[in-house]
Amino acid sequence: MIDIPDELIAQHVEYDGEAGRAYVATLVQRAERFLEHWRLSLDGPTMYGRCALVLPVLRADGTRAVLKLQDVDEETVGEPVALRAWGGDGAVRLLQTDDETGTLLLERLDPDRLLDDLPDSREATLIVARLLAHLTTTPAPAGLRRLGDIAAAMLERTPAALELLPDPDTRRLITDCAAAVREVADAPGDRLLHWDLHFENVLAADRAPWLAIDPKPLAGDPGFDLFPALWNRFDADEVVWRFDAMTEVLGLDRARARAWTLGRVLQNSLWQIEEGHAPLAAHLEIARRLRSHSG
Repeated sequence: MIDIPDELIAQHVEYDGEAGRAYVATLVQRAERFLEHWRLSLDGPTMYGRCALVLPVLRADGTRAVLKLQDVDEETVGEPVALRAWGGDGAVRLLQTDDETGTLLLERLDPDRLLDDLPDSREATLIVARLLAHLTTTPAPAGLRRLGDIAAAMLERTPAALELLPDPDTRRLITDCAAAVREVADAPGDRLLHWDLHFENVLAADRAPWLAIDPKPLAGDPGFDLFPALWNRFDADEVVWRFDAMTEVLGLDRARARAWTLGRVLQNSLWQIEEGHAPLAAHLEIARRLRSHSG
């Protein structure tokens, strides 16, 4: 039996209302289709992420894998492209894919050994940094979202968003983030970025100590990839240490990396503002700490 966790249903309903509920209702049929098509058998309890249903399976030859079912959108459409480009080197290995539905068959990692479980957040940060240093050496394949386009769209949306902010200090901070993006927008980079490499998106494996999962890839500057590890298990007093450690491991120019990290604060703040919410306090604090950091 294929179980759809209540938490996954609730997430889709919260995000997309009844259309989300209707989408989740299709997952069982889609799972059954690919179990048969790819000659898979279920091999454990259902798992799930923020948007995806994940089924532990066995292939016909007995290889352990996972079947990942998710919707296709501007973020997930590039996942198989990135995983093919990395070829299992630093990231989970892609075994099969159906591009029309976004269904993926992936090697099975160890879901019980997350990087997020490491007690030492600094050690976890360095592991993320080493993974990013490796993954971002790959040139971005054609057809992915491009940071230059994202940056231009953010700057275009910023004036309207600023008008919705009643607090002058927050307006000033978001204005500074936009100014930082303008300074680097003419050279957005061409590396293959993960975009979402936080501690929960790194799992242990038998063939490697740690591997990245769940990329939401784009082509751009590696400095745009630092933000998730600054926000994950947020500690204001660690922001500067984490930023300096990651930029050192990746060999990045700190001024450019700071500008692109402020760009991530801008990106997230615009989403919040446009949905009628205030920017997240932790995001604003990251911006404050980095804006005054001259290291």
